[in-house]
Amino acid sequence: MKPTKTLHDLGQSLWLDNITRDLLNNGTLQRYIDDLSVTGVTSNPTIFDHAIKNSATYNADISRNALPTKSAEDLFFDLALADLTRAAELFQSVFARTNGMDGWVSLEVSPAFAHDNDRTIEAARDLHRRGGKPNLFIKIPGTAEGLPAIEAAIFAGVPINVTLLFSREQYVATAEAYLRGVERRIAAGLNPAVASVASLFVSRWDVAVAGKVPGELTNRLGIAVAQRTYKAYRELLASPRFLRAANAGALPQRLLWASTGTKDPHASDILYIKALAAPFTINTIPDATLKAFDDHGEVDTTLAPDGGDCERVLTHFVRAGIDIDVLAAKLQDDGAQSFVKSWNDLMGRIESKGIAIRKAS
Repeated sequence: MKPTKTLHDLGQSLWLDNITRDLLNNGTLQRYIDDLSVTGVTSNPTIFDHAIKNSATYNADISRNALPTKSAEDLFFDLALADLTRAAELFQSVFARTNGMDGWVSLEVSPAFAHDNDRTIEAARDLHRRGGKPNLFIKIPGTAEGLPAIEAAIFAGVPINVTLLFSREQYVATAEAYLRGVERRIAAGLNPAVASVASLFVSRWDVAVAGKVPGELTNRLGIAVAQRTYKAYRELLASPRFLRAANAGALPQRLLWASTGTKDPHASDILYIKALAAPFTINTIPDATLKAFDDHGEVDTTLAPDGGDCERVLTHFVRAGIDIDVLAAKLQDDGAQSFVKSWNDLMGRIESKGIAIRKAS
């Protein structure tokens, strides 16, 4: 059996952490679905910036829609939604078969709204409406400023992929925001079955401490943080609070592993895929890592519901001088700034392409 099928049958969803028009046009995404058990797609500003920079397949749409009165942001969302709605159609059968538990695609709101809850909520509702697909997640960062927007979006019935989570504490805050939105729907007599996932970034932990800890701790911090978060996830799913909401029809907010491509060239290229095998989770995987796991992947064990040895490992990092709470906050801030930079680069690229195309026409 293919390693990817083994993971799927174990109960973990594999989503591709990429989307380009070329992947859609040349049938690659369909092959990933058919051959590698891929059941969803995630995107972010960096992914679309690379896609539009490295392909001419968007030029015709930019030429057709790049009007002087249209902003680069509006044009981008036209391009992104065109790709993601096509992808959503490819996953529609998975979405239907799993009763909405799987088969999702994701689109991020503008990072420019990170500190403006009202505009974030408005943008989330507008993008989901424009997408017109039930299996379209809208991504909102799980920062302290983003939590009220997550709660409000869930209350408004918008499916949300919470992004940029780095620690157990950040995950728990997100889960509570999700539950508050669900509980408000129950109190208002609304259907509480609004889907959500919480995306924990893993490999960036190990990049952040590379060369700063003893060799035996190399590439172990991200996995230990994931184990700690998985324990909290399992505890929340068994909690009286969630069970009361589930009894009223609420869905669980699934835990998603993000940033699972190996960054260390000396480490296994499937390090995080093997380590994070766990039922009722999602692993969103870059193309190269997906292909590597298909080629030589194996599943030896699954994550322990009690977190395994994570606390012992994390204690070693603390003794090595790593303040995990401070680093978690820094990683989240850095991630948010990185997405803003990618967003600004993307807007500049679209605007310059539109101007060049109008001049040439």
